[in-house]
Amino acid sequence: MRSWPTNTSVLVVGGGPVGLTLSLLLSRYGVRHLLIEAHPATSRHPKARGVSARSAEVFRRLGLEADLRRAGLPPEHVFFYRGRDLVDPDFVRTGVAAEPRPGAERTPAPGLICSQDALEALLLRHARERTPADIRFHTRLLAFTEDDGGVRAELEERETGARHIVHADWLVGCDGAASTVREGAGIAMEGPTGLGHFLSIRFEAPLGEVVADRASASYFLTAPSGGGFLAVDNDRHWVYQYPYDPAREDLAALLADRAALARLVRDAAGLPGLDVTVRDTMTWRMDARLAAAYRRSRVLLAGDAAHVVPPTGGHGMNTGIGDADNLAWKLAAVLDGRAGERLLDSYQDERRPVARQVVDLSLANSRARAGYRIDDELLLTAVYRSTAVLDEPGAPALPPLDPTCEHGSAVPGGRLPHLGLAGPPGAASTLDLVGPGFTLLTPAADAAWLRQAATATAAGLPVTPHPVPVGAARWTDLSGLPGTGALLVRPDGHLAWRAPHPPADDAELLGVLRRILSADGAAPPRA
Repeated sequence: MRSWPTNTSVLVVGGGPVGLTLSLLLSRYGVRHLLIEAHPATSRHPKARGVSARSAEVFRRLGLEADLRRAGLPPEHVFFYRGRDLVDPDFVRTGVAAEPRPGAERTPAPGLICSQDALEALLLRHARERTPADIRFHTRLLAFTEDDGGVRAELEERETGARHIVHADWLVGCDGAASTVREGAGIAMEGPTGLGHFLSIRFEAPLGEVVADRASASYFLTAPSGGGFLAVDNDRHWVYQYPYDPAREDLAALLADRAALARLVRDAAGLPGLDVTVRDTMTWRMDARLAAAYRRSRVLLAGDAAHVVPPTGGHGMNTGIGDADNLAWKLAAVLDGRAGERLLDSYQDERRPVARQVVDLSLANSRARAGYRIDDELLLTAVYRSTAVLDEPGAPALPPLDPTCEHGSAVPGGRLPHLGLAGPPGAASTLDLVGPGFTLLTPAADAAWLRQAATATAAGLPVTPHPVPVGAARWTDLSGLPGTGALLVRPDGHLAWRAPHPPADDAELLGVLRRILSADGAAPPRA
């Protein structure tokens, strides 16, 4: 029997995609943490399936992209079908693959479809392989209290009933829409609920040949059926999303009648003789809600605990993965003393506006009678404004997300643009140069910038300088700067600072870092 830790740096509650991604990132930054999950194992249901380009970039940084693509649907299946049923001769099939945007490639890691059951299993395997993670499933959070030194959490092993007290410096709730952590912190949720009710039926049926000429990731059914089919493998394994009215239908009776569930699948598919085997079911409610705060003292929220996004657009899980990417490096910086606690306030300042816009866009999609576009690149456009970003005087205020997905050159707070590289080894993109610490990108190995990085590193704020071997013209396209400038990139791949000219003195970069990190003794940046 494994012993239980009595203290940890971070207690992560929730072992879904967001919690497991946070665990992987914390391990990347060397942060000791404990993750608990109330369920005995990862999800058996596909649930969320769309992994957006931005999430794929996060997993690429973690070294998981190849495994993820092997677990997902082939790229040629990433289309979206609309028809009365699965055999409608007048179907419409659209998608990112059918409608590429003009211009240069925007990411080295395009989005993909990977069922949540497969994704969680993959993330859990890698999280358990990496130290210093301690991961305990079938364990729930009963209660917690705070003091000046952190959080005192009472946990219960659900199989045995054994209880344990764990002290954590920080508590992160990744425990879903009904978050115990959010409730315990007294943080309210705002927004409408009950926008729709759905029964998800996971089943097996020989549909591969039926959809061979229209293979898609999602099959949206038009009136009179409604709902739709989700492809797990586009062959035998499927999910049917059945919209129901809880005021008019006896759901308990329906769930108890496997023959009736199979008839629902056959009717929706338009195939009365289809051989259907129902494997399991789950119900869910469409809400559009946002937490009033992402942090209360030493408690933070991420994923569905912070925002419940309608699935119309495929951004819910991906917004949560973005939360984990933003939060992990900040926790690491605070825990090792490089940053002040005020840095964690920038987590809400940066991520809540993104979630607000995602919720609003997804809600509008849910009401669009003519359908909507699944936009794989939307989250690539996130631009942050906070104390962890040094804005440029006079620069126009940009929205958190740009639904037109018109990607320009680098701007402070925005994601570092992708530019293909021929080297160094292992770096096919500028995004591959982003390390677990701060990264300084320059067009050449300039001695002045190298001294800046060395000064900051010697002062305990490590910076890795990287010359970008792309030539003067492509450097300007990437950065919007002359050949004397530099880009300071955060560990999450967002730009913290853009410097157009060589440094005034060897300590300028150090002062910028102290300000970004809300560190004591911060020096003001040069105007």
